[in-house]
Amino acid sequence: MCGILGSINFNLTHEHLDLIKHRGPDGFGSATFQINQNSIHLLHRRLSIVDLSEAGSQPMNSADNKSCIIINGEIYNHLELKSQLENQMFNGHSDTETVVNYFTEYNIKKNLQNLNGIFAFAFLDLKREYLYLARDRFGVKPLYYYHDGDKLIFSSEIRPLKAILHPKVSRGSLMTSLKMRYISSPSTIYENINKVEPGQLLIFNLKEDIKLEKTYFISPAKTLGSNKNDFKRLVLEYGGLLEKAVEKQLMSDVEIGILLSGGIDSALIAAISKEKSKSEIKAFTVGFEGNNPEIDETEYAIQTAEILGLRHYIKKIKYADFFNSIEKIFEIVEEPIGTTSIFPMYYLSESAAARVKVVLSGQGADEPLGGYNKYKALPWLETFRLLRFVVPTNSGVELLYKRHEALRRLITSFQCKNDIDALIAFNSILSTKEITGLLNSSNQNSNSKALLARENHFKQIWTRRSPGKSSLKNRFLYYDLRTSLPDDLLMYTDKLTMHFNMECRVPFLDNDLIAFIESIDSRYKFNSRRSKIIHKQFAREYLPSSIIERKKLGFRSPTKSWFIEQRPEIENLILTNLGSNTCFNIDAVKKIISNHSKSRNLEKQILLLLSLSYILKNND
Repeated sequence: MCGILGSINFNLTHEHLDLIKHRGPDGFGSATFQINQNSIHLLHRRLSIVDLSEAGSQPMNSADNKSCIIINGEIYNHLELKSQLENQMFNGHSDTETVVNYFTEYNIKKNLQNLNGIFAFAFLDLKREYLYLARDRFGVKPLYYYHDGDKLIFSSEIRPLKAILHPKVSRGSLMTSLKMRYISSPSTIYENINKVEPGQLLIFNLKEDIKLEKTYFISPAKTLGSNKNDFKRLVLEYGGLLEKAVEKQLMSDVEIGILLSGGIDSALIAAISKEKSKSEIKAFTVGFEGNNPEIDETEYAIQTAEILGLRHYIKKIKYADFFNSIEKIFEIVEEPIGTTSIFPMYYLSESAAARVKVVLSGQGADEPLGGYNKYKALPWLETFRLLRFVVPTNSGVELLYKRHEALRRLITSFQCKNDIDALIAFNSILSTKEITGLLNSSNQNSNSKALLARENHFKQIWTRRSPGKSSLKNRFLYYDLRTSLPDDLLMYTDKLTMHFNMECRVPFLDNDLIAFIESIDSRYKFNSRRSKIIHKQFAREYLPSSIIERKKLGFRSPTKSWFIEQRPEIENLILTNLGSNTCFNIDAVKKIISNHSKSRNLEKQILLLLSLSYILKNND
């Protein structure tokens, strides 16, 4: 797990590399190549996890010196790939050495889908004169780039690109973040800085003026598996794949820990890890001081750790910690975000990194398995859309769904004519009217056009990531797994854990496991009453019912109450950061903060405004 930085025809220095040194405190390296008229720079910061020797250092050349790679991530099936290189001599045992030689021998476009892991890399083919950038299929590892004519810069984080380019904030992306609470790949908050999409391969032709080709290496979705009518067999197959995923992701030459919440997902990962690991497993939990029974999972986590026999570390935090760290957190995350769990994740990462270098997380189970409460509404959404449900105009009904965000999203989705519009409405935290009202009225016409253009852009992204023929319920899970998960939850998890020099792995996003989950009917995953059905059934092999049947609290923070109790301080912070910025309608900003205090839950919207206010402040 590392930090990568590179360019074509841009002069990069070690000062630029130092901007991401937190991603790799164990070493650094650089290499420069001249191909035709192009100067290629590859730079790397190393976090040593597999093969701690110099044999694992990067940039790394292939054995025949015909290619070079810099990679951030872990390839869990690298030993399988290594077995296909029968005549190859290896200097060490790193997965990087396997990958650089594998793609030297086997065509990268045809074989990239064979990598099972989390990664973002740059692979330079010196013989064929191509540079390739790739991001793993579920976007666990980020990769940003700027490309213009014969020039390219790419990095694991935005900060080196920002330091070089001094980009402007994209108004269209700003409005997208207000709608979705994050910005989906390939866009970022900045003009001309893009993200490689999950499962995407970018190919730069070094013979033809750095011509860019974009392609995808994701395997087509499977049809329903062979055991479709045998639930017991499906549970066994699911369990076997999950066990293999955890076992593969215990691959490490350093100690591994577990991010333990009070829920079933991290508990199951911990239980399997304890059985498969040869060393002690440490568990880490974050909680909140004060009376927050609906949010604080500490007691549940303590019970889980005791049942599983884990060494357990707990960190308790309070509002003062939030207020003192919020600017630092937004600086680390780099992109606007309205997800309240960024705060506990910051302190959880800090706590775990003091004792281990790698952690396993339960992230990634809710999206493919229908674990969020919002998914229980999907059967109703499917039914009411078929009936062409229309919202009653009665003012009392309108007031009810305006005050309840989840209900508003659901009812708005009922009335959409196509699945993509319904999906956007289902996941929006602000309506189009609210967004245009938030922005300065002097540019309302351009605001509306920019928002419409960005929504069309979203539709193109989701259409391109088509899951093929499947139920609406399965399609919504498929899209969330490839949009909100990578560019919201996984994005901030990567940034926060790597800030503390720690790698976070996600066993639930194993390629084979997800392929299986997406091949089965939604009735084995969730319905209007139950969630993660097949998952919970298998969990009985490892966990007692007291853990499996617990109420889902979710990994979040008490920002709902904090933003009410500390309203003047929060409002002053947002307005001070915005200063003389003409982007926002200040009265509309104040109204959102006020409405939250009047029992309408707008904590995501307020956190997003906080995030955007810091970005705009630091980009003046």
